Amino acid sequence: MARDPVRVLVTGAAGQIGYAIVPMVARGVMLGPDQPVILHMLDIEPAAEALKGVKMELIDAAFPLLKGVLATTDVVEACTGVNIAVMVGGFPRKEGMERKDVMSKNVSIYKAQASALEKHAAADCKVLVVANPANTNALILKEFAPSIPEKNITCLTRLDHNRALGQISERVNVQVSDVKNVIIWGNHSSTQYPDVNHATVNTSSGEKPVRELVADDKWLNGDFITTVQQRGAAIIKARKLSSALSAASSACDHIRDWVLGTPKGTWVSMGVYSDGSYGIQSGLIYSFPVTCEGGKWSIVQGLKVDEFSREKMDATAKELMEEKSLAYSCLN
Repeated sequence: MARDPVRVLVTGAAGQIGYAIVPMVARGVMLGPDQPVILHMLDIEPAAEALKGVKMELIDAAFPLLKGVLATTDVVEACTGVNIAVMVGGFPRKEGMERKDVMSKNVSIYKAQASALEKHAAADCKVLVVANPANTNALILKEFAPSIPEKNITCLTRLDHNRALGQISERVNVQVSDVKNVIIWGNHSSTQYPDVNHATVNTSSGEKPVRELVADDKWLNGDFITTVQQRGAAIIKARKLSSALSAASSACDHIRDWVLGTPKGTWVSMGVYSDGSYGIQSGLIYSFPVTCEGGKWSIVQGLKVDEFSREKMDATAKELMEEKSLAYSCLN
């Protein structure tokens, strides 16, 4: 029996990440090979012509799963009836700008978009915030869309999670699909903590702990962490543009696992609303290890946290609390 199409909103759709993600959504990478979709694409007025061009290309690509495309600069029209919202649009930090300036711009963007989602999105709408500062933008969105359940508002740390998997797979020379259960704790920023203490690698002689296989704690506690933390900056330096392809792919991974479920015995990293787990103050959007089933995520409980990890987890929580204060000061 034919399935009803799912309406997927992508904001900032004419930008780099938007341009990379919309064909993935239309091809079934996000929601599976048998799920039809209707794409809602939103961008700002100066990008309206470029957005029209993206719509033309989507039509020209003749994706069998794509049952409709809406391209608009009207936030209400874009949000109406959507089941999944991927919030890519935001105000980027420009040279000479203070953090507070960027925060202030993003607070006003996310306040407006939250209000539109609140009033016009489908009741069960799932929201993924990609635009930086992702954790705090998600928190602002939650504040101004109170009827959207807090469990339905998340931010993207899957990109960092995938970067960590990639670094380990290269280091021990295995397929990336053989590495699992790394964790990104905290903020999608340079204070995030990529943790391999519970990660394993599938080898010909069974699952082995990453620490045992790498056998180099100095690298795992040093260069590995900083490489993952600084990867975005390294890509900007090399490409002269920020990560787009990998961000789009990771956003699809995040939504796919959230909607369709994580494989048994595997967890992923998602920025979610803290309930106080692992001593992280509730009221922050913080990245935790989660498993997903039936369209719902759950924080993995009971993992041992050593002193080194505790310090890193608390440092990134502290930064998030500072960001939250800054964001709330912009509301007044």
